[in-house]
Amino acid sequence: MNVIDTMRDEALFASHFKGDSWLPWIVFLSALFALPMDDEALATYRHHTGRTDIPAAAFKEAALICGRRGGKSRVLALIATFLAAFKDYAPYLAPGEVATVAVIASDRRQARTIFRYISGALHSVPMLERLIKDETAEAITLTNRVVIEIATASFRVTRGYTFAAVLADETAFWRADESANPDEEIIKAIRPGLSTIPGAMLLLASSPYAKRGILYKTFRRHYGVDGARVLVWRGSSQEMNPKLDPAIVQEAYDDDPSAASAEYGAEFRDDLASFVPREVIEGCTISGRFELPYVSGTRYSAFVDPSGGSNDSMTLAISHQEGDLMILDLVRETKAPFSPKAVVAEFCDTLRGYKIREVTGDRYAGEWPREQFREHGMQYNLSEKVRSDLYRDLLPMLNSGKVELLDHAKMATQFCNLERRTARSGKDSIDHAPGGHDDIANAVAGALLMQPRRRVPVFTREDIARI
Repeated sequence: MNVIDTMRDEALFASHFKGDSWLPWIVFLSALFALPMDDEALATYRHHTGRTDIPAAAFKEAALICGRRGGKSRVLALIATFLAAFKDYAPYLAPGEVATVAVIASDRRQARTIFRYISGALHSVPMLERLIKDETAEAITLTNRVVIEIATASFRVTRGYTFAAVLADETAFWRADESANPDEEIIKAIRPGLSTIPGAMLLLASSPYAKRGILYKTFRRHYGVDGARVLVWRGSSQEMNPKLDPAIVQEAYDDDPSAASAEYGAEFRDDLASFVPREVIEGCTISGRFELPYVSGTRYSAFVDPSGGSNDSMTLAISHQEGDLMILDLVRETKAPFSPKAVVAEFCDTLRGYKIREVTGDRYAGEWPREQFREHGMQYNLSEKVRSDLYRDLLPMLNSGKVELLDHAKMATQFCNLERRTARSGKDSIDHAPGGHDDIANAVAGALLMQPRRRVPVFTREDIARI
């Protein structure tokens, strides 16, 4: 029995995939598993892959670039269920070893969407339900030595597994603070775990985003290339789900054409660019310098990025100026959850250690930060610039090497993950990517820009005559 048979079998999943709207997905699955296709299906296959060849064997790797609401999650769940329940991996497993079908996403909440579809599919069929040995919120153990589980996108947690399949969801949006290229590091860590089971499958799936990262590299390298080892399939939301209300899609295009072309049109965005290359950040970083102590007679400045304590970190940065150099002295981050009052007290103690009596921050939560800092004898000044302007003004300093940064990996990655976005008006804005964070980068940029800049002397004619 192949995966298409399970979709059409009334005793299995036929009730889940009724109607002609699933035909594009049937063609995708036929291509993925090298199943027979008629002339109409071949035309669909060639349209979505840019290839002319006919698959001779099932693909071990594939990239599914699909617009939102196209049915991607349900099809991924079907693939995971089929590979977990209808394949025998016992001959390839050592005593006590299990084959893992992993669903990996940027966070567990996102991964649970596909996981729930898998659980629902197994429980909906009595024959498959009997395979379930144990089930938790994050893993399903089957009696055939297969475990289906969810994991977060981290190159550390994916090591040590024997994978039957890995379904990497929304890879275009994977972010991490631990690595310069998190998506590539994760995929590199996954591949060895796929090597011991014949036919083990790695499937990257996402709506597209910026023209970078593992998904875009895979698209550039393999899309439209006959004989390529990786199948790349691209389809818009309406192509993959003809039942999607076109009014919803049109409204999205009216509001923001660039965003809509990615979310619904499956096109990588042209209006996004990286804020600063990693080489620039590394060139400004003093290796092995993690913090500088207070030096008497030095004038320090500080910037804080406040937080309510539930979601985002609260951060503090301190800097000073030496000639033309802006030097970062200290970075503090308190991760949520935390007590805002306790963190303010801690930050104020740190500020007093550098003889600082005032700190600058953004307009977060109105009067709250000012009141909290004032209680500890610290003046809280509102930043005249929003974070996008701070980043914009810091960039020339970084490019010219007029900044000395601390050796702080998370700060560096936050700077490198910032995006420059060009609006239809032509104005640029700089911010973190969806799902990303810039709490540390914001505080650092603010602290470095708080330093007084040298004034260029202005000479009158009389001054010049005297000289």
